Amino acid sequence: MLHRTLGERITDVINTILLLLIAIAMFFPFVYIFSVSFSSIDDYLQSNFVLWPKHWVLDAYKYTLQNDRFIHSIFITIYITVIGTLCNLAFTSTMAYGLSKNFYGQKIFMLMVLFSFLFGAGIIPTYLIVKATGLINSIWALIMPVLISPWNLIVFRQFFKSIPEELNESAYMDGANEFKIFSRIILPLSKPAMATFGLFYAVMLWNNYFTGILYLNDPTKWPIQVLLRQIVVVNDMTAISATANQMLTNPPPAETIQMVSILLATVPILIIYPFLQKHFAKGVMLGSVKG
Repeated sequence: MLHRTLGERITDVINTILLLLIAIAMFFPFVYIFSVSFSSIDDYLQSNFVLWPKHWVLDAYKYTLQNDRFIHSIFITIYITVIGTLCNLAFTSTMAYGLSKNFYGQKIFMLMVLFSFLFGAGIIPTYLIVKATGLINSIWALIMPVLISPWNLIVFRQFFKSIPEELNESAYMDGANEFKIFSRIILPLSKPAMATFGLFYAVMLWNNYFTGILYLNDPTKWPIQVLLRQIVVVNDMTAISATANQMLTNPPPAETIQMVSILLATVPILIIYPFLQKHFAKGVMLGSVKG
């Protein structure tokens, strides 16, 4: 057992205290949002700073979940996240696998990828391209411009290069073509990487709101993050109270509705993480095995 000096023990105590303070600071907003969302009107009006509900009520949740526009936005976001993640993984993995092979002009394609990684087109050129392709006011405008992430592509390529070439050579000897090798050998070995980058893409698509503001003019096509921006940032409560005939007679305070909306928009993506956690650390490190 190594002998630890007094200075090292003091350093460990200071680091532990600092990490606990950081953890508390990061966890506090979730506690506040959770508490306000379940607080009654009287409790909230008496004290805007609520750390734990005195009287648990579900009025804000009923008000929010009975709204057709909110539920519709949730389903739109789920659709964008699921379909977009599948498309992201399909295009990123196939292009990365192709670039992991040696062929004529490979360096040119890699330079193009690196150039797109270092230099973005900008908002106006991207908007003009989206408009020219007819994707304005289409949910595909939130998927197609971010179909392949250059950084994810580069790391994915390094992961494919770390797979022993002997596997491909033995498959060639058995008469397999590139498609069979990729689908039956490479993809099963890529589950940790696919889970990791799938989580990255899913979080990006779920939290994306800026492109929705740029490309979607129809409020009925807004994903939940755009609707959440209208409720929280713009403080436009009409964005969630369109179906007034279904709402409560005395609606809860706008602040509690905002907290409920934030909580309901955050929880689904948090639920996914524990199922992918076992692959997460391994998948991140696999691309750095071989340069």
